[in-house]
Amino acid sequence: MTINHHLDDATILAYAAGTLDPAISIVVASHIAWCPECRAEVRRAERLGGELVDGLDGELVSENCRERTFASLGTAALHRLPVKTAHPGREELPYPLQRLLGPRGLEALNWKKKVPGISIADIPVSGGKSVLKVMSLAPGIAMPVHGHRGEEITMILKGAYSDEMGRFARGDVADLDEDVEHKPVVEQGETCICLIAEEAPARFKSIFARLLQPYFGI
Repeated sequence: MTINHHLDDATILAYAAGTLDPAISIVVASHIAWCPECRAEVRRAERLGGELVDGLDGELVSENCRERTFASLGTAALHRLPVKTAHPGREELPYPLQRLLGPRGLEALNWKKKVPGISIADIPVSGGKSVLKVMSLAPGIAMPVHGHRGEEITMILKGAYSDEMGRFARGDVADLDEDVEHKPVVEQGETCICLIAEEAPARFKSIFARLLQPYFGI
């Protein structure tokens, strides 16, 4: 597996500090489980954070504050879990996601067909304002042009799609914000399955697409 699209630096720093919403953290941890490059960046950020705290003037920072800061730097521990699947015979998932879903993996989810070729399953996550879901897109499906009302992180679990930013395949992550507009088109030949965490529903560009937005499920 060759990963070409990685996490934004700000996302890596927030993950290392333990300040991301739980839903977004799960997608980040899942990508890190498969991506040695981003895993190394997270560890580098954790070391840097620890060095900064350790170098603070003890007269200005209480011991309790120091302990809380070190604790927050250790909250992003999901990426240290095993990378390989714990349930051989089922389609391999990144370990943080697999641990969340259990032995049945994606089969355990309550899939809902939105429009022909698009199915979505919500994954309950407590805490934070972001939501977590898995989307299955049939080969050749083209999503309408849309932007975002906040942070959205999408990780490709299977298949591939292309948009204005390039080709996204298994293991790649699209780390997006409200400044990005794109039109993902799924490649022919294989269903594309994506793990998505988003702060708010997408912002469709055309009036017609906005009318159909509830059926697309994003």
